[in-house]
Amino acid sequence: MTDVQLAHGGGKTAEQLASLRQITLVVYALYALSWVTGITALVAIIINYVKRDDARGTLYESHFTWQIRTFWWSLAWTLLGVLTMFILVGFLIMGITAVWSIYRLVRGWLNWNDHKPMPVST
Repeated sequence: MTDVQLAHGGGKTAEQLASLRQITLVVYALYALSWVTGITALVAIIINYVKRDDARGTLYESHFTWQIRTFWWSLAWTLLGVLTMFILVGFLIMGITAVWSIYRLVRGWLNWNDHKPMPVST
């Protein structure tokens, strides 16, 4: 899909694009809130998978892919960190994972704000 097609929303109506834009923001907010509550990340990943097909062909598809990958990689690295805490390296793994997750959240939010797709390969 070309940048021109993405910019025009892949054939979606203005209302559909506005809805996808709002949902994408809500999901970013839910992931941010998960730093406090934890459970909101589960709500966010469910929304990502439920609405993923609706986002196909729009710039928000890349945001959904970015969010989904961030969730699963963060979960995997956090689990590895927990499992290796007894040898102390787990604390380092969890610290790096936290910084990486925050980076991904901020970068996604900034690209969302600028109406830019995320740099993901399919």
